[in-house]
Amino acid sequence: MNPEKIYPRTGDRETVYLKPVVTNPNIQIGEYTMYNDFVRDPRQFEKNNVLYHYPINRDSLRIGKFCSIACGAKFLFASANHTQASVSTYPFPIFFEEWDLDIGDVTSAWDYKGDIVIGNDVWIGYEAVVMAGVTIGDGAIIGARAVVTKDVPPYTIVGGVPAREIRRRFSDDVIARLLELKWCDWPAERIQRNIKNIQAGRLNLLL
Repeated sequence: MNPEKIYPRTGDRETVYLKPVVTNPNIQIGEYTMYNDFVRDPRQFEKNNVLYHYPINRDSLRIGKFCSIACGAKFLFASANHTQASVSTYPFPIFFEEWDLDIGDVTSAWDYKGDIVIGNDVWIGYEAVVMAGVTIGDGAIIGARAVVTKDVPPYTIVGGVPAREIRRRFSDDVIARLLELKWCDWPAERIQRNIKNIQAGRLNLLL
């Protein structure tokens, strides 16, 4: 149990723990969160999967612990959102030299949406896209190729374009209990002791 190692599985170079391979201070990754990529080097997650994330916006990507992120999932930030307040969506302020504009107005080329926040134990499916400003709650599941434009409640399955709720994973009582337990924050030894009960859904037997 070492969340600081890069490759959690012997002989598997397509799956990495993300925390040790991400260097951008505006990207925060929780322990044991993993990313699988069978097309590109998964260590390049920061470059290939976190897009339009420019320092000038000071926005952040925060992903919790024990998340599972499938190949090709993308996180799109504010600079991908050309402004709709203008008559034209063309990003004139980016080309300030060409049009003799004030360099200080560069950010007016897009509509600011805010941070992307992913809770703990979230599963993000193949080639799903999460847009700027979205918060995804603990235990949620994002379907393959879904485009998430709105917040997703904890332990909710969403899919489609744009993503819509398919169903809740558990009853309200069970969800409340899981949010109270916060098992992802337990010490690794306690999690290891309870893995079988976690997998089997035996919340009453968790120690």
